Amino acid sequence: MSASTPPPAQTPTKIELLELLAALGMAQWRDFSAAAVHHGLTGTQAKVLSQLGRGPLPMRALAERLVCDASNITGIVDRLEDQGLVRREPSPTDRRVKNVVATDKGRETLLRVRTEMQATHSALDTLDAAETETLFALLNRLRPSMERTA
Repeated sequence: MSASTPPPAQTPTKIELLELLAALGMAQWRDFSAAAVHHGLTGTQAKVLSQLGRGPLPMRALAERLVCDASNITGIVDRLEDQGLVRREPSPTDRRVKNVVATDKGRETLLRVRTEMQATHSALDTLDAAETETLFALLNRLRPSMERTA
């Protein structure tokens, strides 16, 4: 904990943790969306690019991750493709499936968006090195189970 943050009087409840995670997630999303606008993207378009960060994804998987209808993803991907940020490729395992792949330009744009997230960067700057390492370890520990259920 930083010197300015007193320790909790008791162990936080799961509800308190969920409320805090939700507040942080919303603040991060606002910051991410605002930075995306500077690059001619909507927040959702930038979110699609971020989902492609680990590699190509089928259109249906993108729709599931963004919790939207597959027809919405088609329009979003069309606009990203028009900007040269993604391309569609046939799946190597099933030619009927189209994978969406981030281009070099798309990956560079996403990196610039994340670099410009000033509110998020400022918040993270309040942590010292040990707190940053602890937060990273805790979030990394939560990530697999959260992504399995998403």
